Amino acid sequence: MSEPLVYVLVLNYQSWPDTLKCLGVLEGLQYPNFRVLVMDNASPNDSAVQIQSAFPELELIRLERNRGFAGGNNVGIRQALTEGAEYVWLLNPDTLADPQSLSAMVQLAQSDPQIGAVGSVLYEMDKPQQVQVWGGGEVVLNWGLVRLLNSPEQISRLSYLSGASVLLKRTALERVGLLDEGFFMYGEDADLGLRLKEAGFKLAVASDSRVLHQGSTSWNGANLASDENFAAANVRLFRKHAPFPNLAAASYCVFWTLEYSLRRRWASTGALWRGARRGWSLPIREEPWTN
Repeated sequence: MSEPLVYVLVLNYQSWPDTLKCLGVLEGLQYPNFRVLVMDNASPNDSAVQIQSAFPELELIRLERNRGFAGGNNVGIRQALTEGAEYVWLLNPDTLADPQSLSAMVQLAQSDPQIGAVGSVLYEMDKPQQVQVWGGGEVVLNWGLVRLLNSPEQISRLSYLSGASVLLKRTALERVGLLDEGFFMYGEDADLGLRLKEAGFKLAVASDSRVLHQGSTSWNGANLASDENFAAANVRLFRKHAPFPNLAAASYCVFWTLEYSLRRRWASTGALWRGARRGWSLPIREEPWTN
């Protein structure tokens, strides 16, 4: 029996040098039945030209505008499902995947029909032995808490899988829908994980799926836009899923106000509250966004 078809989706925005490294490593995957599809999210530089020049046989979709993480990946997911993929692997361009990483995820997904998504173990790019994220993170909806997990002992608290490397099963997507495009940046993976669990699917982490990831798990205060976007996404997430949205959002804002104040990051405090106000005003769909 042949292995199920997997579409590997890589969403590029301006970062073509990272994307080229990611694609080069994918050529060494040991899984026998996969296709790579790159979506360029309307990069203002020559990313699309650089990628196509380096990989002339690669299928590359040039989006007409920046659709964010959810919107850009949804274009690829739709095409993958239309062309018969049983799985789609969302993979960040700032990653390097081990040769057996995809095989490990598919094997675990195939072992249980209730598994809707499988994540990788992400390691720091510059410290390859240091775990960055063990699959994904935890969302405590009652108290407005979102945090990443970094060890297998925490797996019982897993609420979602990191969008940096996550294998999604076709049957799960057909039931719960695609990524919610109301999350332009951040929060879309947490939202999907919560929706999958609410629909009765299991989330799993393949310990042998090793992926190096450049992105940092800590906020160093260097990017106030990130602080604001995180806050907007998380407040919208609580509004959508928390049983008491006001309490969750308030708890989240109070915690981070205290955290930033202790670090004397006054500008980040302002970004937090700007993001919270924006997240509270963003529309919430009554039903999961579907294909």
